[in-house]
Amino acid sequence: MTRRMGWKMRWHGAPARACFALLLAGVLAASAPARAAAPGSSAPEFKLDGLQAPIALLAYRGKLVYLDFWASWCAPCKRSFPWMGELQKRHGGAVQVIAIDVDTSRADAERFLATTPAGFTVAFDPSGATAKAYAIKGMPSSLLIDANGQVLHVHTGFTADTPAQVESEIAHALQRSSKEGKSQP
Repeated sequence: MTRRMGWKMRWHGAPARACFALLLAGVLAASAPARAAAPGSSAPEFKLDGLQAPIALLAYRGKLVYLDFWASWCAPCKRSFPWMGELQKRHGGAVQVIAIDVDTSRADAERFLATTPAGFTVAFDPSGATAKAYAIKGMPSSLLIDANGQVLHVHTGFTADTPAQVESEIAHALQRSSKEGKSQP
């Protein structure tokens, strides 16, 4: 009887409420939606499996990165792939295109890639953790990230106007980084 009473006394009142509050806060924090990666914010880091080797955003620091989230079932994604391949060719070492597949099955992504080849870096996010970190809400979604890892622009969808808009943003970002590079001793 004494033991039982002692347990009740220890876990009754303020200590019990404090533990419950901490537990509830942890559950809510884990289930809260991620804040969207917005222009001016730091791009969340990631390390994912790629076609040949792991892909980490940090490895591309110093380059402008066009980061694209796609899925095998996404028709606009299929239309965007040839343009992203041309973008990678045209800008070579100055811009790195990274396309992150969010299919839960890598086999689905590989079937897509067999018919729609990628002329750029491809990574796989079957758990959706990276897409969640970026608060991706539609396919395709893309971000332009500067050489310091800051998000410059965010796009959802791929329309006939998207290539010209992104090319303009890339040209502006490259011009700005070129000026910043020249002003440093």
